[in-house]
Amino acid sequence: MADIIKWLGAGLGWAFGGPIGAIFGLLIGSAVDTTLDEKQKKIAYNPKRKVKKNTTKPGDFELSFLILAAVVIKADGKIQKSELDYVRKYFIKMYGSKRAEQAFKMFNSIIKKKVPTTSVCAQIREHMSHSARLQLVQFLFGIAKADDEIHDLEINEIRKIAGYLYISQADFISIKAMFVDDTFNAYKILEVSKSVTDNEIKIAYRKLVKKHHPDKVSHLGEMYVKAAEEKFRKIQKAYEIIQKERGL
Repeated sequence: MADIIKWLGAGLGWAFGGPIGAIFGLLIGSAVDTTLDEKQKKIAYNPKRKVKKNTTKPGDFELSFLILAAVVIKADGKIQKSELDYVRKYFIKMYGSKRAEQAFKMFNSIIKKKVPTTSVCAQIREHMSHSARLQLVQFLFGIAKADDEIHDLEINEIRKIAGYLYISQADFISIKAMFVDDTFNAYKILEVSKSVTDNEIKIAYRKLVKKHHPDKVSHLGEMYVKAAEEKFRKIQKAYEIIQKERGL
């Protein structure tokens, strides 16, 4: 566990406090209970602690991802090997095999615990940029899709998390459309209805291109840039489909 602390702790900023820090504290032996009681939360979280907003570092994002991934994986009452493999592969791509195994050991501990989702999301929401939160929701859908079938319970759990993270319904539907097949996916990805005008299509496209530009998450590392690029390509493809359909 010391290697994990050294690896992750060095990159942590705001995530080292609050309910996320409390969960991390449980993992390194500061407590043995499998749940977080209110006393632990108060000790871990100091509301007067000055932390600059939107200063998310890779370590902050990773710990947030691990905790929320555990919530989504347990949503349907089953822990699928394919979903665990997705998380493992994600960390291998990010850090290489050795460090990925360390992160996965932490994940295996987190998944056994009861996570205070609303409190965790409130902490993330306070300090993580909107672009990074959108990226987080996209990764959660990737986990749910890992077994080639997204269960309704998983979708509902991600929808709740997105709400706690102050992700709009339109943004949620747009991200969901990347993973769930639907006749009107192109319009959903652009966050518009099929009845809108051609000019409204163009405005929506320009707005999303700006919102999901990979440069907005470049500070989080290559993996996040690649994921943002995937969303960016989906937006462009959706626009091209609608252009062709409408003869724009």
